[in-house]
Amino acid sequence: MAEVGRVGPVAVPDPRRRQPGRGAWLHPAPACLRLAERRRAFPRALRVPGPVDTSAVWDHLSASRPQPVAHDMTDVGSVPRQATEGKQVDPS
Repeated sequence: MAEVGRVGPVAVPDPRRRQPGRGAWLHPAPACLRLAERRRAFPRALRVPGPVDTSAVWDHLSASRPQPVAHDMTDVGSVPRQATEGKQVDPS
């Protein structure tokens, strides 16, 4: 979850939750931000009249999205699953 505050008519990300005043919670997903904008949730949640500029929140979401990582799949299956998890059993 991400915290969003406001500075004037602008919604600003507050990931450390340090800004004073009323804030709004938002999932860190672009789909949730689009839905919140479409439903006009920010003016209601932040209790401000009129539209709220969310460009800073969009910038924060795009900067904090993890980049895809290419995994090396050559060693898949080399370590048995039993050896890495579960209880160890004494063979005697």
